[in-house]
Amino acid sequence: MIAFRGGAVVSADGVEQKDIYVENGKIVPPGEVDEVIDVTGKLLFPGFIDAHTHLDMPVSGTVTADSFPTGTAAAVAGGTTAILDFATQDRGHTLAEALDLWHARADGRCACDFGFHMAVTDWNDRTKKELSAMADAGITSFKAYMAYDALRLDDDDLGAFLAAAGELGGIVGCHCELGDEVNANVARLLAEGKTDPVWHPLSRPNAVEAAAVERFLALSRQAEGRPWVVHLSTREGLAAVDAARAAGQSVLVETCPQYLTLTDEVYSRPDFEGAKFVCSPPIRSAADVQALWQAVEDRRVDILSTDHCSFHFRGQKERGRGDFSKIPNGLPGIELRPALLWTAGVAAGRIAAPDMARLLSEAPAKAFGLWGRKGALAPGFDADVVVWDPAFEGPVDPAALETMCDYSPWEGTRLRGRAERVYLRGRLAAENGRCVRRGGGDYLRRAVGSL
Repeated sequence: MIAFRGGAVVSADGVEQKDIYVENGKIVPPGEVDEVIDVTGKLLFPGFIDAHTHLDMPVSGTVTADSFPTGTAAAVAGGTTAILDFATQDRGHTLAEALDLWHARADGRCACDFGFHMAVTDWNDRTKKELSAMADAGITSFKAYMAYDALRLDDDDLGAFLAAAGELGGIVGCHCELGDEVNANVARLLAEGKTDPVWHPLSRPNAVEAAAVERFLALSRQAEGRPWVVHLSTREGLAAVDAARAAGQSVLVETCPQYLTLTDEVYSRPDFEGAKFVCSPPIRSAADVQALWQAVEDRRVDILSTDHCSFHFRGQKERGRGDFSKIPNGLPGIELRPALLWTAGVAAGRIAAPDMARLLSEAPAKAFGLWGRKGALAPGFDADVVVWDPAFEGPVDPAALETMCDYSPWEGTRLRGRAERVYLRGRLAAENGRCVRRGGGDYLRRAVGSL
């Protein structure tokens, strides 16, 4: 039995000075100790869960910079011990084919534990029948798109999908942007000769997200579905969620570090540097940042994920020179999410350490059917232990990160706090920002989660 001695255990309920005990990869009650790990002066968090990643994903005629090996090494280096990636159905193909493909990409190659959501892009009777098989395979959450022509469902299909998934207890996340409006805006801007990255956010204004959130939640109410608004970025979208909740609707709300720590001025950087920040929904104004922080403080935001979808600046993002719509959409973030939240949230006095445990560990574990195994440092749970050093300070150096991406959106940002050591089921997986054990991640079969 291993004892972590001298630290303070953080949960969503508070911070308690106590030792924790580990045996056979699980947290256990106190007993006879064989090994002591001194964590004096440190905080002990439950392993963080990133519920929104895109690894080894073909998109925009290329493939993301991070594979499952490199992306999960980056995750665990920052303190994330479980990810949920999006297996994505190709039109004309089955959900089973998508699941087999994602298992082939991930199995035996992950440095942290992993599971999948299933993104549905081709709704038909065959797909509907497959939903129960997905649940049997441990996939109890799904995704739909309202934008991107190759991925999106129309309102009728989205409503039917919500209803069918809801009958199984499944949560449905949705990329909330009105695709027709985005397409029209992009075409108009390009026709006017507006081709630089600065026009990307103007092609997807706040109203495009807000109207989509409102429509998605209305469809979900009609279908008696279980909605999850992914990567919320605007104050208007937040208002639509608030209105739905006030009317009695349960909604899971997610935002991401980029929408809390960056503003749309990044798109004006010279020498095409603004392309590094092209993601959808785009990074918003300072007023949106403030509104989202207020929602985090008020617990109107439930989880903080990354939407990690990394592309190199050289050779990938640069493909959009002369046409911003050809810049691959996505940012790296899987590695820095915990430190960014501590820096901009806890160290800045906006939230407390227990809020961080709730946003990164407990709430995603409960929402996605992992509670009882992940999300807390309590007997019976996996011994996923993040030894957090609140005294650490240092700048973001892309060359020192595990991610394969050739830049970081937060390059030069001075971070406070980091994961000093990370244990996956009781075994050391990362130390001082470096992954030290690769390939040790297990597939997570999940139960039905709770909103």
